[in-house]
Amino acid sequence: MHRWNTKGKVPLSIYALLWLTSGFGSSLFAQQTTRLHEADAAFRAGYAAAASGDLATARQQFERVVQLAPQIEEGHSALGSVLCQTGDYAAAVRELEKALALKPADKSAQENLAIAYTQTGNPQKALLLFEKIDSADPLVLAAYARALAATGRLPEALDKTQRAIREAPQNAVLYDQLGTLEAQTQNWPEARNAFEHALQLDPHLAAAHMHLGAAFNHMQQPQSAIPELTEALHLDPKNAIAHLELGKALAASDQDDAAIPHFRQALSLDPSLTEAANQLAMALQRTGQENEAIPLFQKVIAADPANTSALTNIGLALVQTGHAKDAVSYYRRALALAPQDATTHQDLGVAYLQQSDIEDAIREFQAALAIAPDTPQLHYNLGLAYKLKDDLARAVPELETAARLDPSSPDPPYTLGVLYMQQGRFDDAAAELRTALDRRPGNGDGWALLGSIYKQQAKYDDAARALRMAIQLLPNQPGPHITLASVLQEQGKREEAAAERKIAADLTRVAVNRQRAIFATNTGNALLQKGEVADAISRYQEAISSDPAYAEAHRQLALAYERQGRSADADAERKKAAALEPGHP
Repeated sequence: MHRWNTKGKVPLSIYALLWLTSGFGSSLFAQQTTRLHEADAAFRAGYAAAASGDLATARQQFERVVQLAPQIEEGHSALGSVLCQTGDYAAAVRELEKALALKPADKSAQENLAIAYTQTGNPQKALLLFEKIDSADPLVLAAYARALAATGRLPEALDKTQRAIREAPQNAVLYDQLGTLEAQTQNWPEARNAFEHALQLDPHLAAAHMHLGAAFNHMQQPQSAIPELTEALHLDPKNAIAHLELGKALAASDQDDAAIPHFRQALSLDPSLTEAANQLAMALQRTGQENEAIPLFQKVIAADPANTSALTNIGLALVQTGHAKDAVSYYRRALALAPQDATTHQDLGVAYLQQSDIEDAIREFQAALAIAPDTPQLHYNLGLAYKLKDDLARAVPELETAARLDPSSPDPPYTLGVLYMQQGRFDDAAAELRTALDRRPGNGDGWALLGSIYKQQAKYDDAARALRMAIQLLPNQPGPHITLASVLQEQGKREEAAAERKIAADLTRVAVNRQRAIFATNTGNALLQKGEVADAISRYQEAISSDPAYAEAHRQLALAYERQGRSADADAERKKAAALEPGHP
């Protein structure tokens, strides 16, 4: 901003200025002597205070001057200058406009008003003044450059900033401004050089650290951005943009858990910062916290209804949380804005699949393939939709195309194996399942299915090996034990077959008891919500009787006991639940 001029003589006194300009007779002048002396004293006191850097006192004194002598331009100009220096630009505009109305040629008032206009978002008004001023003051030139940049005149803004730097080559803030302008022209290497030069001049300039970190983010160098942004926050902990940029750098470095607190802090410091809400929502979504992400995406969309990224992301979050019906409208809005986006067509198709709306899903997958015909996932999704429709004649070619386009994916061969088995093509089914299991050996269901196919082919040794692998991966599932018992029986291993049948029966009993416990607990929850605490307790006890290892029933029983004031019983149930699931809160 324009500095207070402390050089030269003290200006002509307010007393004399008023006398020279009043045109009053001597009698009227005599009546105002006291006010004039007070105004003169206040002006001199304000001038001295400003010269010594005491801007608060200077402001008070100059405010008194304009009250006592409102028709004198120098008082308004002096007050406007101090208001600029203290950052109260809106008030400065009012005073400086009054000054120039009284004395249009006051260069100092013109410079300060132009700076104030720039700072208050009136660059066009600022430029009208800057264009009249021929100033070499680097701070005036810097403000001129900012006004030019605000109106899109970036080459001229760069020129003015470089001129300001020539006048003040040791001014770190000017280099920071130069870097910001270079960044606006997407000239990232030059922007980086300017920010680094600013930090060589002033290593404690928080803005330059922040801007350099943001430049590294734009250049996709998050590891370089993180230390700069960390230092920026060390110097200026309440800077919302620095928190946002650091969060982005951490997220780009696959550190979402570390990024989330910075996004939250940015949003706390500036609730209007839509990008922080969007970045936080995406980070939460990536870390499996879709329910918390959804309202943030809604906030982003409310602020920017044409944000296709937020529209598709909220659609995905809704599908992930089982609300595909709500997701459809968001995907349709995204497609209205970007109808040629194959991924959005695909995501909408998946939402339709979740609703068992097969025909609409097929239509969307076909629309996506018309845009991106060589996308393996689209062929797979379309094949899966045809399979769900029992249209195997169309499903198989799509799945085969998906397998050809993505030879590393286990999904197409697995699903082909299922389809071939349904068609009685056991050799082909077994071959596809072996391929799928080579790519994803931890698929217990795949091993169980392969074992069943080998059983159908009377390849009992192969079937037993596959089923034992399934049992190893799915120890609590009775199905593989039942199939293995049948295979062992065919091999004449009756005792082993009987042992497998017993294991299957025990597992089935456990599964049935767990289902009973879940049903009873859910009933208890409904009763508890209605305030029927005694009946809820009865249902929770019934659940525990069916399955004593069901931790949720113990937790809910503790809550019900608490409602009845039975604190000791509640504490005992909570301890049981904690013992069953130590990691559960």
